[in-house]
Amino acid sequence: MRNKSVAVLDIRSSEICAVIAERGVNNTFIIKSKYSQPYEGYAEGELLDVNDFIAAVREVVSGILNSADTSVRSIYIGVPCEFIETVQTDKVISFQSAQKISPRHIRNLTSSSLPACKDDKKIIGQGALYYVLSDKRRLLNPIGTVSDSLRARYSFFLCKSSFADTVERALSQFPSIRTYNWLSQNYAEGLYLFGQDDRDGYKILFDFGFISSTFSVVCGDGIAFSEAFSVGVGHIAVLLMEALDIPYEAASELIKLINLNARDGISVKEEYNLCGEIYNFSPSELRELVREGLDGVCAMIETCIQAFAPKDLTGAPIYVTGEGVGIIRGTIEHFSSRLVTPVEVIAPKVPYYDKPRFSSLFSLLSASLGDAAQ
Repeated sequence: MRNKSVAVLDIRSSEICAVIAERGVNNTFIIKSKYSQPYEGYAEGELLDVNDFIAAVREVVSGILNSADTSVRSIYIGVPCEFIETVQTDKVISFQSAQKISPRHIRNLTSSSLPACKDDKKIIGQGALYYVLSDKRRLLNPIGTVSDSLRARYSFFLCKSSFADTVERALSQFPSIRTYNWLSQNYAEGLYLFGQDDRDGYKILFDFGFISSTFSVVCGDGIAFSEAFSVGVGHIAVLLMEALDIPYEAASELIKLINLNARDGISVKEEYNLCGEIYNFSPSELRELVREGLDGVCAMIETCIQAFAPKDLTGAPIYVTGEGVGIIRGTIEHFSSRLVTPVEVIAPKVPYYDKPRFSSLFSLLSASLGDAAQ
C-alpha cells in the first residue's frame, strides 16, 4: 500500500470499523474504503465473546482488503482504554554544563523513563505532559532551549497482552499484513480533538460509549489521568428493559424516542410502536428512568474528578464525545445540570463525519497518518 495511505482498525464497545484512508488537502481525510460490523463488545477489561470479536475483526478487515487497490502490509489498531493501563513517570537528567536541548536529549530522557512492564502487558506508546528546565520553566516542547537539566512528566500506555494476542489471532488469516501498530484510543482522541494550545492546561474528555465509557484528563502531549468504566448508553436501555418488562431490542428503540427536555404531566400516556409491538408508557416516567441511568454515569464522572490529585477540577468544563452522544435527546443538558459544570460536545471537524460517534475513528486516522508520514 502506498505510504500516504493507512489501514486503521477502530474497536468500539458496540461495533468494529476498518478503514483505508489518506490525507486530503487542509488536513482533511480521503476515505477509500470503510467497513463496520456490530459485535458483543467488551466490559470490565474483557471481551464478552472472543469468537464473536474475532469474526467481526476478520469481517471488516476482509472488506477493506478486498476493495484495496494495492497490498495492505501494515495496520494501525486502536486499543480501547478498557485494555490499557496508563502509567505516569517523572524523570530528570542533568548535564555538566548548560546545553541546547536536542531531540537526542528527549530520546535519552524517554528511554530512561520507561516503566517496568510485566509479561501480561506491553508498552504501546507514550506522551509527555510537560518538560521542566533548570530555571523551573514548564514547556510542551523544550527543543532549542538552553538548560543544565531536563525533567519530564510522561504517560506510558500499557496494553493487556491477552487483548493484543486476540487481535493478532484475528488478523493472522491475512498473510499480507505483516506489521501491527498499536495506538491508545483515548490518547489519540485527546491529541486530535484538542489543539496544542488548549492542552497547555488540563482538559477533561469524556467518551460516552455504548457499553464502556472513558474519562481522560488530557495535558500537553500526554494523558494525566484515565479511567474506563463499563457503563454506557446501552446500560440505560437495559434499565428500561428491566423496569418496563420489555425486550432489549424494544428498549433500544425506545431510548431514541425520549426527549429529556420535554414537559408533560405524569398521567399522560403515549403509544409507542417498537419492533412491531404497541406499548403505552408515560413519557414523564420514561424520562425519570433515563435520568436515573444518566445519574449513574455522572456519579462515575464525579468519582474520576475526585480521584485526580494534581489539581482540583471541580467545575472545570467537560468535553463529551463518543457513540452514546445524541442517542437520548437532552443528555448533555442533563449532564451539565447534574454535574453543575459546563458540558460541551466535541467531535471531528470533518465534513459529513462531524459527529461524536466518529471521534475515535478520525483520531486514530490522524495519529496513523502522522506516524506514517515520519
